[in-house]
Amino acid sequence: MAVTIVATGGISRAHDRDAAQRWSDARAVPTVQLVAVDGAGAADALTLPGTLQAWNAAKLYARVNGYMKSWSRDIGDRVPAGAALGLIDTPELDQQIAQARADLASAKAGAELAQSTADRWNDLLSTASVSRQEADEKNGALAARRAAVLAAEANLGRLLAMKSFATLRAPFAGTVTLRSVDIGDLVGTGSGQQPLFAVADTRKVRVYVNVPQGYAAEMKPGLTAELSLPDYPGRRFPARLIGNSGAIDGRTGAFQVQLAADNADGALKPGGYAQVRFDVRDGGDAVRVPASALLFRAEGTQVALVDADGRVRLRPVTIGRDLGQSVIIAAGLTARDKVVDNPPDSLAEGEKVRLLGPARG
Repeated sequence: MAVTIVATGGISRAHDRDAAQRWSDARAVPTVQLVAVDGAGAADALTLPGTLQAWNAAKLYARVNGYMKSWSRDIGDRVPAGAALGLIDTPELDQQIAQARADLASAKAGAELAQSTADRWNDLLSTASVSRQEADEKNGALAARRAAVLAAEANLGRLLAMKSFATLRAPFAGTVTLRSVDIGDLVGTGSGQQPLFAVADTRKVRVYVNVPQGYAAEMKPGLTAELSLPDYPGRRFPARLIGNSGAIDGRTGAFQVQLAADNADGALKPGGYAQVRFDVRDGGDAVRVPASALLFRAEGTQVALVDADGRVRLRPVTIGRDLGQSVIIAAGLTARDKVVDNPPDSLAEGEKVRLLGPARG
């Protein structure tokens, strides 16, 4: 009887050990969820943020010292090319011009006297009444007087050119976007000066966009795009690519392009922000996967697949575009594949896994 009890107890303990081992082995196999890969051949067109700038923009600074005498155009005013915006009173420059005029008159008078003197000495030289040396001296004095006249004329011209800057003029037709001075303000050419006026031509705008390197080959002049602005929901503005930087920025890995957009109604504001939707789609071999399916290892970016034997197969992939919660895979996957979603960091090549139901779509 005792032997039977001992034998029964041994069998029971062995069964419990086997059950515990099977439970432990089952727990040791990771459970994973597969997710289907979506084809991205018909994915949304490339959409990136862009900044708006005026077609032409200029800041006007004081080129002469003085006081603001008057201004005739204010912010928001449309002005033609060459229109006067403001006038600077330049008392010091006016006195310099007066002095330059007097210096020129004096130089001309001296040149006239030197001319008559040289003529007389040349006549005397013909009769041998004076030496050749004396006649050459008078002719040299005449040349010096003539040079002094040219110098005085150049100095006066310089000051008159400076005086022309007292009138601030629009360099092109556009809109006044800044007026920072009032009548009586002291203005000048010193360092740290601020612009007095700013003018922008907004009949057309330039749009600058940083494009990922993977799309650089598609960014050719003539490519069409659409702009959308937060202040005009639902409205689209057509644009056209007119140029690119021709180089990849080593810091950001981006390729800057420039687009042009008509702005006859002034809806596009320079300095603003826009979403730019390019008429470029991802290639036919590209696919979309959840960003949570990516594994970032020392070997590079990978995803985990499960073969028919239930074992993990790690596959390197190339990311084409980051869409936030999902990414476009440019190479490494096909639309028929299924990848592990939220794979554990410890997942290894060839590791046995258990699937948690069918793959999610």
